[in-house]
Amino acid sequence: MNEKETKRISKFLSLLLRHKPEKIGLTLDKNGWALVDELLIKSKKSGTSFTKEDLDYVVMTNDKKRFSFNDDKTKIRASQGHSIKNVEVFTKTQTPPPFLYHGTVAKFISSIKEIGLQKMNRQHVHLSLDKETAIKVASRRGKPIILTINTDEMYQKGYKFYLSDNGVWLTDNVPSHFIQFKN
Repeated sequence: MNEKETKRISKFLSLLLRHKPEKIGLTLDKNGWALVDELLIKSKKSGTSFTKEDLDYVVMTNDKKRFSFNDDKTKIRASQGHSIKNVEVFTKTQTPPPFLYHGTVAKFISSIKEIGLQKMNRQHVHLSLDKETAIKVASRRGKPIILTINTDEMYQKGYKFYLSDNGVWLTDNVPSHFIQFKN
């Protein structure tokens, strides 16, 4: 499979498994899992055809590990980034490291200083384990500014954290007083 085809399928999966399963009538359970056979059949009927082997390749080679299979590969889901309200991928909280990072750009800094980091149209705020990953994420929108989040203090004050299958840390919001604005 070539890179263009891999990217096309990956974007299609992101749309379906994170945001709009109804586009092809796909059913997700409460934890975001879709049946692989249903995905393949309904995708083909909608005009986007791919095989189980193609799907396996996309899941295994995605650099951000956006998707995962269950143990017997009969189900697939997006690792995080859902905007679907009735899907909750994470049920078990995790203890975060003392500090995590969030990449952003200058145009959002004044809002973040005022109201903190908000999940906006997603289910969670996304945080990175290292500055390099946060830089990569923010670079898609312009010159990156990296914020350091005092997750230890947040956790001690009762904020919940989840760790996605692909290593992204998630929380509901980050009030500005937990954010260090200097790189």
